[in-house]
Amino acid sequence: MLLRTIAENGPVHYRLYHPEDFAQFYAIEEICFQPPVRFSRRYLRQIIERGNSVTWVAEQDGSVAGFSAADFTTEFDHTFAYVQTIEVAPAHRNQGIGSELLRRMEDSARAARATVIWLHVDAANEAAIHLYQAHGYRHQGRQEHYYYRGRAADVYVKPLQT
Repeated sequence: MLLRTIAENGPVHYRLYHPEDFAQFYAIEEICFQPPVRFSRRYLRQIIERGNSVTWVAEQDGSVAGFSAADFTTEFDHTFAYVQTIEVAPAHRNQGIGSELLRRMEDSARAARATVIWLHVDAANEAAIHLYQAHGYRHQGRQEHYYYRGRAADVYVKPLQT
């Protein structure tokens, strides 16, 4: 299955998270991230099952191809969205899935009346940085040792029109 070409894959369907998706989510997490930056099962479940969050699923050929999660906080009458993760299984990359997951999170953030959406990204993850920049995110800073000693994160921010 991993060696199929993109042309052989069926259409991608997008929907909100269901608890039965979790096992497939964590399988993607294990492929996409290695310790110590990999979320634990418990932490990933907490992120996606919070009441103040949204999790989108990309499904292709009956299985999860990718997912994204964002949460919302309100401070001083302003709501902010934070992208916790966007993950696409390697066999499903380069089909625009990450881009569509990001767009759907932004729409959910607007629906929650968020004025800003922001995220951390591994400063060495050029593909992810390119995705965020293509969607209008702007570099706002850097946090050294964010992921673990020696691995910096760049902070990207995008204002949202509600």
